[in-house]
Amino acid sequence: MDHSGHGEHGMQTDLPPFTLGRGLELSVDPVFLAGCLLGLALYGWAVLRLRRRGDAWPVSRTVFFTVGVLSIALVMCTALNDYGMVMFSVHMVQHMVISMLSPILLLLGAPVTLALRALPPAGRGRTGPRELLLALLHSRYMKIVTHPAFTIPMFIASLYGLYFTPLFDFLMGSRAGHIGMMVHFLAVGLVFFWPIMGVDPGPHRPGYVMRMLELFAGMPFHAFFGIALMMASEPMVRAYADPPASLGISALSDQNAAGGIAWAFSEIPSVLVLIALVFQWYRSEQRQAVRKDRAADRDGDKELEAYNAYLASLQARSR
Repeated sequence: MDHSGHGEHGMQTDLPPFTLGRGLELSVDPVFLAGCLLGLALYGWAVLRLRRRGDAWPVSRTVFFTVGVLSIALVMCTALNDYGMVMFSVHMVQHMVISMLSPILLLLGAPVTLALRALPPAGRGRTGPRELLLALLHSRYMKIVTHPAFTIPMFIASLYGLYFTPLFDFLMGSRAGHIGMMVHFLAVGLVFFWPIMGVDPGPHRPGYVMRMLELFAGMPFHAFFGIALMMASEPMVRAYADPPASLGISALSDQNAAGGIAWAFSEIPSVLVLIALVFQWYRSEQRQAVRKDRAADRDGDKELEAYNAYLASLQARSR
């Protein structure tokens, strides 16, 4: 793809009309490419370390994490990233994937659990990577940033506080600002979904019903945000108010499309997370039943014996 003609702030002004084929052409962002490769390399190293030790690690978790990293690469290391600088609708696809789909997939890969199992203890009185990770997990900072009183408002503010204020235009004015914004979306998605998914250990461990409530507390705001963009009668974000003529689009129709994407996408993570939660809940109940059966086998089912003795005593009294 030819990116020779750059407008203000390095944005492409000569991009041809958007098609999926053009959007998926390779156009590497070095920061995100390095981050994705590093993430895959560290995860792969940890899995191999467990395997060499003779420990099992579920293949499904490796698949989830890998697909999560690839979903980030898909929106940040292709021409979708170039089109996202000049088309609100494409930017919204990037935002939704990187803040709502990628975090769920990454968290289903249980990277924190894997790190804790793969990193060796530093030894008595010494501090190594494993000890630092444990200290971070138990820190007051982590308790605050994973608490719903923080995560839900932050999740909502990342939409309304960004797009409906001059902050978005400021960040879109430079490459560093754009990268920083995308990293922020990913980070907010991770801290929002981390306690809800409950796969990795963390300071905030709500029950299954509470997790579902946390999930549904944030999602409607995404839908309202999408509806606000769809119903607007004029462009609401200055950065996309004057799209390059080569794209052949109007700012308002592109904004309406962006709103439709934000509205529709809010349902996808809800369904994914609900499926994961119901599955976890079912597995948890199964494990509890197995534990009870084992306990019954060990103590000769004393509970049942005690209950039978109680029934016999009642029968004796009634005679």
